[in-house]
Amino acid sequence: MKNNFFFKKNFSNIYEKSSQYSKVSSQILYGEKFVILSRKKNWLKIKTSFDNYIGYIRNQNYVNRFKPTHKVFKLKSKIFIKSGIKKFIETKNYLSFASKISIIKENKKFIEYEKNKWLKKLEVKKINHIEKDYLKTLKMFLNTQYVWGGKNYMGIDCSGILQLFFYYNGKFYPRDTKKQIKYLKKNKIINKFKKGDIIFWKGHVAVCINSKKLIHAYGPEKKVLIMPINYTIKKIKKTANLTVKKISNILN
Repeated sequence: MKNNFFFKKNFSNIYEKSSQYSKVSSQILYGEKFVILSRKKNWLKIKTSFDNYIGYIRNQNYVNRFKPTHKVFKLKSKIFIKSGIKKFIETKNYLSFASKISIIKENKKFIEYEKNKWLKKLEVKKINHIEKDYLKTLKMFLNTQYVWGGKNYMGIDCSGILQLFFYYNGKFYPRDTKKQIKYLKKNKIINKFKKGDIIFWKGHVAVCINSKKLIHAYGPEKKVLIMPINYTIKKIKKTANLTVKKISNILN
């Protein structure tokens, strides 16, 4: 398709309006596919191809030809530059988990994905790699800062951390909690939990790591953390006056 483009910066905010002062609604990662709906001065109105999310990004850092061969399988993969024949120097930049890249050169320890931009080979997987262990993915983000609209190592929100598991595996899953709650089937009785259960409140979501504890990006604590299930349910009821709306399972 002529209108398919691919983002080629580490990541960027997606704004609700064409202004950096507008509310951030989500983010776009390196290698992520999108279409351009319209152009306005220095801004693009886009729709992400994975989840049909609409918003605005800066009119820069994208290409129309890109065939990813690998993807990042680490919370953040440090970018190196090569100096001399064998010397690799660390930069201060990273690619985030699930970023999609195309390898143009490799050696025993590093792969080159752009001109003189290298990642450690052990930190990437082939593009068709499937990670079935969702807890491995979610726990990768433990202690990551809570950021509304975030979905990378610098900050993430409750629905973003869940969506990234599906995005990495190439399986559709909505971005926002209000759409996620409609997308998954209801199959659980409240107050009976097991590993993999997804608990939804209005505007919030968490995933059970076993029958007693859950993991979530929790705004009041400003980070991703593990908490007791029953304690969390009572705390959210007390502080936000919200009750559990639905319980599903990540494997459904």
